[in-house]
Parts: sequence; C-alpha cells; structure tokens
Amino acid sequence: MEAKHLIECRDVNLGYEGQSVLKHLDLTISAGDYLCIVGDNGSGKSTLLRGLLGLITPMSGTIERADALQKGAIGYLPQQTRAQRDFPATVYEVVLSGCLNWKKTHFFYSPQQKSAALMNMGKLGVLELKDQCYRDLSGGQQQRVLLARALCAASKLLILDEPITGLDPAAAQDLYKTLTYLNETEGMAIIMVTHDLKAALKGARTVLHIGRSSFYLGSAADYLASPQGRRFREADE
Repeated sequence: MEAKHLIECRDVNLGYEGQSVLKHLDLTISAGDYLCIVGDNGSGKSTLLRGLLGLITPMSGTIERADALQKGAIGYLPQQTRAQRDFPATVYEVVLSGCLNWKKTHFFYSPQQKSAALMNMGKLGVLELKDQCYRDLSGGQQQRVLLARALCAASKLLILDEPITGLDPAAAQDLYKTLTYLNETEGMAIIMVTHDLKAALKGARTVLHIGRSSFYLGSAADYLASPQGRRFREADE
C-alpha cells in the first residue's frame, strides 16, 4: 500500500450471517480525502463504515489500513441514540473520553490528553460549555461536542454517519463548515454518510454512490452529471 493511502479495499464483500450486503467493492482512501457516501436506505452505507472501522470482517476480499490507523488514529461520529443524547456527563468528560485509546494501561488521563481535550473543545467552539451537562445542550451543540471527542481519537481520519440528523438547517451548515475547515486547513481525511446531498457536495470532492447492484465512484461534479446523481439530486430537491 502506498504511503499516502490510509485505507484500501480490494474486491470486498461485506455482510452479516453469510448474507452479502456489499459486493466487489474497490475503494482507496488517501490522506486529505473528503468522501461523501450516498445511496438508498438499506443499500449498505453503514455496513461499509463498520467494515472501514474494522468492526466487521470482510466475507471476502481485503481491507488494508495504514499503520497509523492500526494505532487508533480514526475518529468516529456515529448516529446518536436517544439514550446517548441524555447521557448525564459534563461536556469535558464526554470530550475527554475520546482519549481512551491513548490510556492503554494507565488509569488516569495525562496532562497531554487533558490539553488535547481542551484544545479540541476550543477548536469546535464549545470550550465555554465544558462544565455543562451534555444532555442539556442543543442538538447542534451536542454534535460539536461529539466531533471534539472524535478529534481526540483522530489524527488522520474522521468517519461520520449521518452527522446532521436532527439538526436545524443553521446548525447543519455550521457543522459542514467545520468539516471543510478540518479537511482543507488541518488535512484531516473525512468519510461521511449522508442523505443531505446538496449541502454535502459543497465540501466533498469524491462521491461513492451505493446502488442495489452497482457502485459509482468519482468526483462530485461528475457524479452530479451522472444518471445516479441526477436521480438522487431530484429526490433530494
């Protein structure tokens, strides 16, 4: 695998209990990429994220990860459940928990980890909320807190699953601007599953459309001109 590549999928089949959900996928994620994953409900988008994260093993084919990712350099922002939205912890505690992969055999957070948590809260504009209870925040504030937590785990790659679900339009646009900043200014690679095609493509450079029996992978501009892109765009409008 080339040094700049973070993840390479070669002829990958992913599924559960012997039933394939995705078949014959070839995909390369490189440093600094911004990939938007779209497709119909049930097409396998979240399954792909689980495979990229190493949470499920391919039924066939291979998924190779750069050495840096093997050491926990991926930040993950999953869809929130109701129980998670009501989590009774302070903002600082939630963000600091993103450093758990660093702790290894240590029982306490180090000064470096605490500094990283404060830095990422500042970067996401939630530092002044650090002593507030997470469950008392608005949806947009909660997503910023979770993104700050993900940044504590990430140094190379952020993976997000429907990050604007439940957000009002202003909060969603704010989140997209933050992701663009992280990608363009800090060089963070981003993989995002979303139904919000029109807004997401303003930042994404590459699109993976997962169909029932085929894939489309190309630039955002080429995707919008493709049959898949036109159909998906019309459904989004």
